[in-house]
Amino acid sequence: MSHKILIVDDEPSIRVSLTGILEDENYQVLEAESGEKALEILAQEPFSAVLLDIWMDGIDGIETLRRIRSKPILDGINGGIPVIMMSGHGTIDTAVSATKEGAYDFLEKPLSLDRVLLLLDRAIREWALVRENRDLKARIKTVSPLLGESRHARGLRNQIQRLAPTDGWVLITGENGVGKEVAARQIHAQSLRRQGPFIPLNSAAIPEERIEIELFGQEEGRFEKSPDIRPGRFEQANGGTLFLDAIGDMTLRMQSKILRVLQEQRFHRVDGRHPIEVNVRVITASNKNLEMEIAEGRFRQDLYYRLNVIPLFIPPLRDRLEDIPLLVTHFIQQQRESLPRERSFSDAALKCLMGYHWPGNVRELKNLVERLMIMAPASVIEPEDLPEFIHKRSVSPASTPWESLLEIGSLREARQGFERIYLKTHLERNENNISRTAEAIGMERSALHRKFKNIGLG
Repeated sequence: MSHKILIVDDEPSIRVSLTGILEDENYQVLEAESGEKALEILAQEPFSAVLLDIWMDGIDGIETLRRIRSKPILDGINGGIPVIMMSGHGTIDTAVSATKEGAYDFLEKPLSLDRVLLLLDRAIREWALVRENRDLKARIKTVSPLLGESRHARGLRNQIQRLAPTDGWVLITGENGVGKEVAARQIHAQSLRRQGPFIPLNSAAIPEERIEIELFGQEEGRFEKSPDIRPGRFEQANGGTLFLDAIGDMTLRMQSKILRVLQEQRFHRVDGRHPIEVNVRVITASNKNLEMEIAEGRFRQDLYYRLNVIPLFIPPLRDRLEDIPLLVTHFIQQQRESLPRERSFSDAALKCLMGYHWPGNVRELKNLVERLMIMAPASVIEPEDLPEFIHKRSVSPASTPWESLLEIGSLREARQGFERIYLKTHLERNENNISRTAEAIGMERSALHRKFKNIGLG
């Protein structure tokens, strides 16, 4: 891979000379005649190193270095980049000042070209190791495993293993709390982009008036020489993966903007002057049935087809109750270091947990385990330590949703319950695709859509 170097010097002869030498060594080179111009360029695209003169008109090299190290925009694409200072009037005090501000090293003019090449090579290799180590620590800390030995859990892991090494866009569907972000992080960790960033954004958690800035960034003071630039999530995810959760909660206006970025892989920051090109894999997620949202006019059909290249459905916890003991053990391990004594669940307590319906899915289970680890009086958590709602809503693990209909007194309610279970089962089997579900059960799509709304699945 050819590394990109930025040369910052107000002497054209120095820039031309260095550019020719570095290009002969297979470097890509861009030039800036001032500190202001350098900051503008660094905010636009990633570099491997900077050669920065100290004595320049406008802001000098020391001040430019200080701003490189402090500007938030650089955290996304050039954070920590090695900066090698250059000066024809170098003193020990100047070199010390540059080092204190975060310079990698100091070169005196006239430049020794051998030393320039040696320092660049060393700086780039050391920075690559720092980033690799940082990214590895981040992945170890943040990527949770997809636990479980149920048919659903094994199938999900197999699907992720197949789709992760591709660059295909993935649409993850499933109820709240099933672990859609966990699945997205697993896809990234097993992908060819795993050395790049994983940038998540929950669309539902961002106010509508802020979502565009969060996605695309902003340039404040756009008419100034060096505007204050804030990178958006697309920009931060360049070379890696962008995870957009709750995509179904975005407005039609934002959906249109997202579609355009996906098609062109470029965008403008809010109030920005220049287009930003990115190379990003997009993974989206929704707890809504997007086909129903399309039918109701709340979601763009063309965006749905663009996102749904590889669909991935995550089943609810109630469909894989046999995974609960393994999940509980994992959550206990996560909390063990912060607690003064060992904790465990008795077999009887685990049996109660496996009989509960878990409307909040894995997230609800995790929160309950954490609460019990703190509040339960004894080291072994027993059924009597569990909340009352677990006992009230628990059913025998051996029973099925169909058998529970026998407990309903009214024939009309039982019929509605049967329809709900039947249609929900077939919908999940067809990965939430209404058209395929309608074909599988022999109904017209429009009639099935009305039925979903009548029984509360819409």
